Amino acid sequence: MLWNVDLTLVDVAIVTRDAYAEAFRTVTGRPLVKLVPPLGRPDSEIVFETLAVNGVQAEDEHLPRFLSALALAFADRRGRLAKEGRMMPGAKEALKSVSRLDGVVQTVLTGTIKGNAVHKLKAFGLDKFIDFELGGYGEEVYPRATLLQVAQGRAKQRLGTPFTAANTVVIGDSPRDVQAAKIGGAAMIGVASGRSTAGELVEAGADLVLPDLSNASEVVAAVAALTSPKDRQPR
Repeated sequence: MLWNVDLTLVDVAIVTRDAYAEAFRTVTGRPLVKLVPPLGRPDSEIVFETLAVNGVQAEDEHLPRFLSALALAFADRRGRLAKEGRMMPGAKEALKSVSRLDGVVQTVLTGTIKGNAVHKLKAFGLDKFIDFELGGYGEEVYPRATLLQVAQGRAKQRLGTPFTAANTVVIGDSPRDVQAAKIGGAAMIGVASGRSTAGELVEAGADLVLPDLSNASEVVAAVAALTSPKDRQPR
């Protein structure tokens, strides 16, 4: 199981924007005027586009410097996450319920860099359900579908089982999440809790679409419907 983080499990947009603003000033010496909206894109892509829309010519060193500054700025603000952000409805119970399925290991497939993803989920007590070593993150400069395959490779190396569309499920809120699952080789559960409607997720090719995560039984049933016990990795 690979979960998207932002607008699927948590919403910490205010803190994220502030961290980006500090990182931008640190790297460029200028104030951030416009932050490119995420729309399911990884931090590595957002950084380059944000530099461009703010009139900064990207150089080779910009990305590593920006991501390092972003990690520091976000860590400095981690105490604000639970106060100024929110956990998406039903997220904790959904994670807990899915964890009880035989043979399921949960991780993340997110555009957020790894350290920040950990902070986001830890702030709401969601980190205990996630194996962060098996996930795919925003500092890894791959297309999202390739990042899914990288995560599947990590899981195979650790667990000794090949992961395909028969035993890999992605849960996310954007058409980009859906496209990554379809191209990368995974079943897809769309959650219309973000900026995309249920219709848009269906049109993008999601196998199943839920309005949100508030009904944990529906989430578990959706995961079970897209996999079978023999396709899951025994614990």
